[in-house]
Amino acid sequence: MQNNKLNRANDAVNSHLLEAADILEIPDSYRKLYTMPWRELQIAVPITDDRGELRVFNGFRVQHSGARGPYKGGIRFHPEVDLDEVRALASLMTWKCALMNIPFGGAKGGISVDPDLLSQRELRSLTVRFMNNADHIIGPFRDIMAPDMGTNPKVMGWMMDAYGAKHGYTPAIVTGKPLALGGISERTGATGSGVAMITRHLLKEHKEDISGKRVAIQGFGNVGSYAAEYLHEMGARIIAVSDKRGGIYNKDGLDIDLLIKHLKREKTVAGFKDSDPLDGEEIFTRDCDIIIPAALGHVINDKNMESIKARFIVEGANGPITPVADKYLHDKGVIIAPDILANAGGVTVSYFEWAQNIQVHKWGHETVNIELDNIMGQAFENVVEASRKYNVSYRLASFILALKRVHQATIDRGI
Repeated sequence: MQNNKLNRANDAVNSHLLEAADILEIPDSYRKLYTMPWRELQIAVPITDDRGELRVFNGFRVQHSGARGPYKGGIRFHPEVDLDEVRALASLMTWKCALMNIPFGGAKGGISVDPDLLSQRELRSLTVRFMNNADHIIGPFRDIMAPDMGTNPKVMGWMMDAYGAKHGYTPAIVTGKPLALGGISERTGATGSGVAMITRHLLKEHKEDISGKRVAIQGFGNVGSYAAEYLHEMGARIIAVSDKRGGIYNKDGLDIDLLIKHLKREKTVAGFKDSDPLDGEEIFTRDCDIIIPAALGHVINDKNMESIKARFIVEGANGPITPVADKYLHDKGVIIAPDILANAGGVTVSYFEWAQNIQVHKWGHETVNIELDNIMGQAFENVVEASRKYNVSYRLASFILALKRVHQATIDRGI
């Protein structure tokens, strides 16, 4: 059975990091520094709801490491948000930014709330209150927020406005903003497009063509839907997709353009014509070439790992595979593109947006996409090289590269 300790999100991240630290022979004192956050803030977020009643929500902001630049990470609104999850995601952001070699550290935030149960007025009030209560630890050169699960450009606009009310016009305080507020059009689909880019690089490295490959995608929000669009354009066959309300399957491939229209209309993929219904985790057991988990963490675990038939897994979500399942699948020969590599397109384009805001300058659409592909491609090449050098999986190679960069920056700072 799976070690209960490793079921905890933060311990799962640290287990990979400590493996990398063993290989790099990082001293114990530094390991303690890298496996714990620099700062944690737990926030009471009170609002008056539409009935005039006071409601108090739990909010969190965890700043893991600022060795390589200001803290950077999204904020999620979800009923299952807790401190352990936010710690793990903040740590992942540190290693993700280091792996991409962009000048950010790692942070993450969240509020334990179901945003679908709040009115727009209540949601804005919640957002503004959170920003006001976290104001003393954030800033465009200190900690930059971004959208995540349950948040969107509108919420980022509210955050920017709340911060600006105290500090003046500061578009660089958040990324993923509306275009009218200094956002970048490519940000919404950036994580999904990055997943598609890494999938293409992964198959090319293993002497395979993406055209015709059968893909199953678990989670069909911003990441999964955009990944599906880009992979479909590359010639892949998306045979199965699922969201929290259901799943669908067509062995010949789903019509992605029609599916996106169906999703916008029905708010779910369930019920899409020319497809068969799919139950829950059944998507992981379908016969396919590539699985893209693009929703919550630890969805591939000791309960379903033996049923996976795909040869490739590309992690669109953060931490979708538990350490036990990761080892089992690696030993079985499944090739995994880890989250800190595969889903880093979002934070990379966030970096572009932040840089534009700081410079008061706007890049063209073509420039953004070329730069994103260059950074994703270079990161993948570096991971492959490290994997060969140390004879380790892509995941461990990714952590080795990221840890080396953070460790060097920490030493150079005199710590």
